[in-house]
Amino acid sequence: MILPGTSAARRPAAALAALAALAGALALAGCGIRPTQVPVDAGPAPSRVPCEVSGVDVAPQAGRTGVPVRVYLVCASQLVSVDRTAGTTEEKAPADRVATAQALLDELQREPSAPEHEAGFSTYVRGPLLLNAGRRDDPAGALRLSRQPEDLPPAALAQIVCTLLENGATADGSVLLGGPGDYAPRAYTCPDATKERPDAVVPTAGPPGPPH
Repeated sequence: MILPGTSAARRPAAALAALAALAGALALAGCGIRPTQVPVDAGPAPSRVPCEVSGVDVAPQAGRTGVPVRVYLVCASQLVSVDRTAGTTEEKAPADRVATAQALLDELQREPSAPEHEAGFSTYVRGPLLLNAGRRDDPAGALRLSRQPEDLPPAALAQIVCTLLENGATADGSVLLGGPGDYAPRAYTCPDATKERPDAVVPTAGPPGPPH
């Protein structure tokens, strides 16, 4: 007779427990699931695709008319364009070149929207910044910033120049841009090297264009 509590009595119970564990493992294997004793952390859900925003409109301010535009923001250390709706004042005609340029500059000074921020976009253009028409002795089509262009961070200047060119706010493939000082405006362009490294490659600057 086998007494309860003896090693002989415990052996059948241990054997039954082992068989039950083996049966459970085989059942999991049959379902294509590998048994594990460690909790599995699959990590967070996939985030928004970096540097990619679709279907995002920035509502124009009250009293302004929305115009679809494309502005350049910084993402992954490069310039990447995003679609927005810029505001133009109702008092000025939409074709007013200076008003259009200022509306674009205003967009660059806005903080990125929540979807843009989640996708990794940022702006280096800090206000207040204003754009005005060139002076009487400036070349035709010149614009004057309220700060000297060369005093801006390189990435901010690249954003401004590439955005103005992208939206046709200038002519001849360059931006004639000056500041509040007595320096003559210079011609800036937006080469691919600037888009790839806006913090290091300043937009190509050329001599002033011909006078009026």
